[in-house]
Amino acid sequence: MSTALFSPYSVKNVTLKNRIVMAPMCMYSCYNQDGIVTNFHKVHYASRAAGQTGLIMLEATSVTPQGRISNEDLGIWSDEHISGLKELSDLIKENGAKTAIQLAHAGRKSMTDGSIIAPSAIAFNDKMKEPEEMTQEQIQETIQAFKEAARRSNEAGFDIIELHAAHGYLINEFLSPLSNQRTDDYGGTDENRYRFLKEIIDAVNEVWDGPLFVRVSASDWDEEGLTPEDYATYAKWMKKQGVDLIDVSSGAVVPAAIHAYPGYQVPMAETIKHKGNIDTGAVGLITSGLQAEEILQNKRANLIFIARELLRDPYWARTAALELKTSIESLEQYKRGWVF
Repeated sequence: MSTALFSPYSVKNVTLKNRIVMAPMCMYSCYNQDGIVTNFHKVHYASRAAGQTGLIMLEATSVTPQGRISNEDLGIWSDEHISGLKELSDLIKENGAKTAIQLAHAGRKSMTDGSIIAPSAIAFNDKMKEPEEMTQEQIQETIQAFKEAARRSNEAGFDIIELHAAHGYLINEFLSPLSNQRTDDYGGTDENRYRFLKEIIDAVNEVWDGPLFVRVSASDWDEEGLTPEDYATYAKWMKKQGVDLIDVSSGAVVPAAIHAYPGYQVPMAETIKHKGNIDTGAVGLITSGLQAEEILQNKRANLIFIARELLRDPYWARTAALELKTSIESLEQYKRGWVF
């Protein structure tokens, strides 16, 4: 049976064999606190590639040591990280998937040692450190760090880059009026709050010509915060800069009650897709093939990002194929057990 979930998806020079994406999920597994790929990462990601996920996206990979969420995060702030990331990227490709890396800076939500930075000197909550308000020099240094990380991503052989502008981390902090109270060129208006992301995209484009995704938190889940309609406007600006797809999540820029239920973020992806006229990825409590197929068939999103379900089932693609009464290829070594 022909399905949308198992149809190819092409973006620039990259074609995914299906619409299933392993969503970025932090593993906190660099136990030497050096940000270098470990054996765990190789097993973790390659096994999902063997399970026939179309695109494997690495966890938030920090562009500076200070920008890590934890001391155990993956890093890409040094050329010393390239060889491990290249080995990991090659391993994923050998097992049949395309590769992506999510470039990130945690901003005020960093729990690393030492001082932390943010657009404004406002702590996330009363249990976390108060950040330093970034100077113009620090802003430019951070933009350059994203550019260098994109260069290293290219050298490591990744097919796609995603910029992490969601979940209350640094780029998201600049975008949201709840966390950005600057009065200079980087705050005060939608255009000014977007400027940090705009300049990062421009810098990345100087060294990267492959597909570029951006993950956003389409709702701040706060009456004074941003909405999917606001992000549809941002999406139009991103598309003009060459962004290919918006990966639509929500929340976490400020403490807020989130009403989560199966597919709760899909309408946000749908809004941005149609009002922003750009491809989107849907993520959030998507657990079945039938649910994924409905999203794609009704043109609510273009890709399906699977997170926790892929932690439970590395072979979720096969599970989804069974639900949809279709068959998919397996690795040659698995064909004896890959029975439909």
